[in-house]
Amino acid sequence: MKNIIIVLAGLLLVLTGCKRDEYYKDGGKANADYPADMLQYLQDKAVPFDTIAQIVKLAGMEETFRKSDFTFFAPDDDVIKRTIGNNKTRGSLNKFLFDAGRDTVKKLSDIDSAIWKKYLQRYMFKGVNRLKDYPQIDNDLQNQYPGALYYSYSGDVVNIGVIYGDANNIKYIGPRTLQISYIYDINNAQNAVFRNKISSSDIKPKNGIVHTLQYNEAYFGFSQDDFYQEIYFAGLHPSE
Repeated sequence: MKNIIIVLAGLLLVLTGCKRDEYYKDGGKANADYPADMLQYLQDKAVPFDTIAQIVKLAGMEETFRKSDFTFFAPDDDVIKRTIGNNKTRGSLNKFLFDAGRDTVKKLSDIDSAIWKKYLQRYMFKGVNRLKDYPQIDNDLQNQYPGALYYSYSGDVVNIGVIYGDANNIKYIGPRTLQISYIYDINNAQNAVFRNKISSSDIKPKNGIVHTLQYNEAYFGFSQDDFYQEIYFAGLHPSE
């Protein structure tokens, strides 16, 4: 009787598998290649990058995003929305300007193109680097796994590394995630601030590589104080 039960159970599994195959299709690996340049990629992915594409144009960097090979850690549109805000949005640029008695931003073009360019360049790096090209980082054991320091197009220093996740209580054999951290004080590089993980990596337009920053309530340019102070002293180009 025991043998009969085992045979029937096996037959049931086979039949269930066959039934599943009627609707299940293996889609294979995701294709990271994108058949257009980087700016076109940002424009085509209107959610979440249409505002970032506008900033590329306001910064006068269309040519770079169309023809140059570089690595871009792309913030999404929510970062811009949160950064600009309104005069009641806590922590936003417009709240900062309003409280200081200054005009607030009504259109993105109110902000000087040189400022957009400078802070956009904090996310841009020379070379075409995929996740596999970066060293390991462990935020709790940086003496052993420190990641590495990189200069962005703007000349600012960041730490970039790959976090090796755990699996089945075994360290470093789980999923791997890119992390970028802004270094506010180069003399204290291990105490990086404004850490941001990557939600998707290794997207390959015809030029360069795009790594999408994970949603984490960040502000544009990593440091909101830097961005706000520069706009405060430079002033705005008021909208008509």
